Amino acid sequence: MVYLINILLAVVISFFIVEAIPKQVQSALMIIGIFLGNYSLLWVFSFFYSKSHFRKVPQILALFFYYLRELVKASLRVTYDVITPTHHMNPGVVAFKMKAKTPLEITLLANFITLTPGSLSIDLAENNTVLYIHETYIKDGDIEKFKEKLRNGFEKRILKVTR
Repeated sequence: MVYLINILLAVVISFFIVEAIPKQVQSALMIIGIFLGNYSLLWVFSFFYSKSHFRKVPQILALFFYYLRELVKASLRVTYDVITPTHHMNPGVVAFKMKAKTPLEITLLANFITLTPGSLSIDLAENNTVLYIHETYIKDGDIEKFKEKLRNGFEKRILKVTR
């Protein structure tokens, strides 16, 4: 019943949207409004149910925004290295001992690493505890600093989301 009321509200509000906005944008805004409206109503009534689902949302957003920040930083670093005449690369292969245990956690970690410019997940050890990573920019050859950044960055946030 709550969903029907929310959808009805979204349709009524969409009639009041200014005609200058294209129809596709109006449709997207209506879908976003339905999602946010339903989610906020569930949040309000969640005191009757388990709240663990709602505690994950800020952690998922934190992981997403952390990835965006790392993506922008890495893209700028690679772009700078490409357009300047000198190379600032200090590549190396790192054996990263993971705290991630489940296939989902390992997959997320490997994919976030690979999707960040300048780094690539190469292989996973037989026992699924070590991830081999090719990193293009290891500052001053300090592999331990890179591992700590990875452990306190992607891995920590992924574990908060999945556990």
